Amino acid sequence: MTISVSSACNALGSLPELLLLAGPRQSLGLPGIDGVLGATLKMLVPALGFLVIAPVLWIFFRETWRRLDDEATEYRRVRRLTGGFDARPVVVFALAAVVLTAQEYYGGSRFFHGYIRPLLKEIVAAQRTAPGGFGQYVDLKTYGALYSYGWWALTRVVGYTVVPIGIYRLFFRRDKVLDMGLRTKGFFSHLWIYGLCLLVVVPTVVLVAQSPEFSTYYPFYKNCSRSWADLIVWEMLYLVQFFALEVFFRGFMLSPLRRSLGSGAIFAMCVPYVMIHYGKPYLEAGGALIAGVALGSLAMRTRSVYAGFMVHATVALLMDGLAITAGGGFPTRMWP
Repeated sequence: MTISVSSACNALGSLPELLLLAGPRQSLGLPGIDGVLGATLKMLVPALGFLVIAPVLWIFFRETWRRLDDEATEYRRVRRLTGGFDARPVVVFALAAVVLTAQEYYGGSRFFHGYIRPLLKEIVAAQRTAPGGFGQYVDLKTYGALYSYGWWALTRVVGYTVVPIGIYRLFFRRDKVLDMGLRTKGFFSHLWIYGLCLLVVVPTVVLVAQSPEFSTYYPFYKNCSRSWADLIVWEMLYLVQFFALEVFFRGFMLSPLRRSLGSGAIFAMCVPYVMIHYGKPYLEAGGALIAGVALGSLAMRTRSVYAGFMVHATVALLMDGLAITAGGGFPTRMWP
């Protein structure tokens, strides 16, 4: 049985309602522009933004991309002459798919509330018969939501660093972990690039922060304004998982593939990177492509993830700060 568009519209009420229900978030229109026109214009914003930024990225990173392609061409030529098979793309993409899928199903609040929270309840209950155990440090009533985000951050750190890098090293023992963007040599010489990125990103973040969906989505941890303790712990968890994210996407996924795929490795990495933003505000998810290309190219140029992490961390703190300010202000006491 088939359902026509008109029938679906009649069932839902109108075509704009049908379009808004199609996305991961309900607010897909532009403020002040109603209906399909507003939704369509907003849908086109990331594409138009990429067309504007693309020439800048080309001018700034074209030599980096060309050098990567030259290295990859020579590497593949040698591999063909020696008859060797380059297994790096197979291992990297397979591990990335497994890790990201496991995190989607086991690294979120649903798994925490279904499995981890009941376990913590049992630990707390055990205090009644055996005082002095770990349960005395667990306070689900006060910090339950923060524990959930602690689980989220832990699974990101382990999933983005320990698991993929550890398994990758089993296959390629000659590759060094430090070569996955973790070397600090030359870091300070590239700080100017970090500043240049912020000149572009900060005004964009401030502009996006004016949208209604921004203040309702950020910060993730809604109790961070309750006390400075909540805010500090939350931001530490937030930043740690961002560092792990940079290691995964700009280190683990790029460093082994620079010789295999050349500049193509950057754009291949951007596909899963954009997809992990699904469920966030549309403009942020759409802008992840621009950020992925810029941060990936930066990591390839500097052979380091640290500048990218600093950009990510600065943006994250700014976004939370703007949302907290708009939502009532920063905490006024140290403890809940």
